[in-house]
This record gives sequence, C-alpha cells and structure tokens, in this order.
Amino acid sequence: MAKEWVFDSPRTQAFTKARQDFLSAFLAELSKTVKLASAIDVGCALGDFSKFLSDRGMRVVGVDGRQENIDEAALRYPNISFRRSDAEDLPIADLGRFDFTLCLGLLYHLENPFRLIRGLSALTSEVAILEGVCTPDSVPSMELLDEGVEVDQGLNYVAFYPSEPCLVKMLYCAGFPFVYRFRNLPNDELYTASKWRKRPRTMLAASRHPLNMSNLVLATEPIRPVHGEIDSWATPLRKLWVRTARIKNLLARPTENPAVTANTKQGTER
Repeated sequence: MAKEWVFDSPRTQAFTKARQDFLSAFLAELSKTVKLASAIDVGCALGDFSKFLSDRGMRVVGVDGRQENIDEAALRYPNISFRRSDAEDLPIADLGRFDFTLCLGLLYHLENPFRLIRGLSALTSEVAILEGVCTPDSVPSMELLDEGVEVDQGLNYVAFYPSEPCLVKMLYCAGFPFVYRFRNLPNDELYTASKWRKRPRTMLAASRHPLNMSNLVLATEPIRPVHGEIDSWATPLRKLWVRTARIKNLLARPTENPAVTANTKQGTER
C-alpha cells in the first residue's frame, strides 16, 4: 500500500498552488532585472517547489532534514539534486552559492532560527524568499513553543516562533542590505486576519541589491536596545515615571517668540 503523505493532502496542495502562483508573478518581474540561473530550496519536503523552480530553467538543489522526504523527492523528480541536511547545520562550503534561495514553511520549526538565516545569507548571491508562521508581536521577539510530533514539524518538536519584525531584523543582521515586505501576500486564508485570529503567516524578500518592484516595500530594521523605551524589565510604575519625565522635558523646552524670531531673521538678512 502506497504511503499517504501529508504534503499530498488536498489542503496542502491548495496552499502549495497559492504560493506557487504568487511566486510565479514575483519571479517573472524579478527576472527582468536579475539573472536567476541557480536556486536552492531549503526545507524542500517532497520537492514540489524544487520542481517549480526547475521548470523555470534554474539549476536546483533541494535540502531537507528528513531522509524519507529526500528519498521520495528523488523518486518523483529524478532530474533534480536532493540532499539531506539539518537546516541549522547547513554544509555551506559544499553547497556553494545560489542566485535564488527559497525557504518556505521551515524557519518557525527550528530551535535556532537565526542560525538558519545566517546560513541562507551565506548561500544567497542575489535574492532570497523567506516564508512562514510569525507571532503577531510588533517588536523583534520570539516565543518558544511545543509542536506536535508530526512529520511536517521540526526535527525536535520544540521551536522558536519569531515575530515579523524579528525576521526583518535577523535578515538585516545576517548581512542582507535590503529586506522587503510584500504589499499583497499569497491568496490564501493563512495570510489574512479574521475577527477570530490575527494573520498567522508572512513572506519576506531579502536582496543583495535594491529591488524596484511593484509589490515590494522596503522594511526598516527595527532597533530595540536593552535599555530603551521598550524595557522588558520595567514595572508599570517605572513606565509611568518615564512617560511623565518625557512630558516634563517637552514642556520645559523654550518656545520661540514670533517677534524675536522675525527680528532675528531681519537682522540676518541685513
């Protein structure tokens, strides 16, 4: 009896198609200005996205942490190179560099997501796409969560789930000079918010060069110093004191006298 793969379920296949349709439009526009001859698909599962990239003329390498996934991917797509590797310990020197790096649905399954992002940066010579679940926090943060023991989860079933600002910051800190959000995300309910649930997933683009594309918005790196306005150790009383002190400083600033300002300007003009 043939094995039933979770990646072949109707819901997963519909989600895969929504992302592939989205990436088709993105790559069509990107290829007008960026040469994409090679690609790596990190967290490739059964190789559907590796095949998607190969069909667009790229030399593709697919990487996944589960040997059974790699074996099945190689059976389905024998013309693509697949190899098993833990995403948190990628063999960068052996893999080399690729014009395009794709990492979908993987990062939030890891104990050390920042390590993967540094690896993705080392692998990418042009553009990378990163996609996955993010927490709805508005500051750079991660939550350590327990995952179910299932074949589409991480290898250790406990993972740090990052916020979107955290993803942006990690990409910048890993060496990408340009990080972009998308104005519009893939056409799937997982990229939208409802009255019951905040938007669970996001997608970001990171590049070595500026990208002037209609669906991209340059993201600024969020800065969060240890002792800053957002102080995790501050009590409510401390936060109230800081706000009060800030208001007092604003009120204490000298205001300009319009007559004095006008006379000063006239004197300068003479």
